[in-house]
Amino acid sequence: MIVSDSTTLIILFDTKKIDLLGNLFEKIYIPRAVLKEINRKKTVNLPNYFEVCEVEPFEELKLILDDGESEAITLAVNKKLPLIIDEKKGRKIAKNYNVKIIGLIGILILNVQKGYLNKNEALSFLEYINDRGFRVSEKLKENFKKALKGLG
Repeated sequence: MIVSDSTTLIILFDTKKIDLLGNLFEKIYIPRAVLKEINRKKTVNLPNYFEVCEVEPFEELKLILDDGESEAITLAVNKKLPLIIDEKKGRKIAKNYNVKIIGLIGILILNVQKGYLNKNEALSFLEYINDRGFRVSEKLKENFKKALKGLG
């Protein structure tokens, strides 16, 4: 089980690769604000392993993060679950709450480890989303490539 913020979900729904999460988690909790964010452009049909939750975000988070991140971090803290989040500021704040975090890159690596993607598919997907505006630093790309090489 895991909680998710919106960025990774938006990318995976837009690329029709939401199964990359279903491969790894039997239940994904998202707060209402995240549902609103992922439905901003078009309404998505959530797979049955998603559960939308009501949560009142911590006041201090509402001052520094958007609604989706605030609610997602609060939900992860309340449920004592890890969080899928990619934004640097949100990741840092989640870590301050002792929330274990994973991003899209980690999701790709886990899918390769478990045999749902091969290394070339994972690299191609990263390039594809990078070309479409998902910003990935050169350092993160290099670390991703090293991690894939270490898988065998």
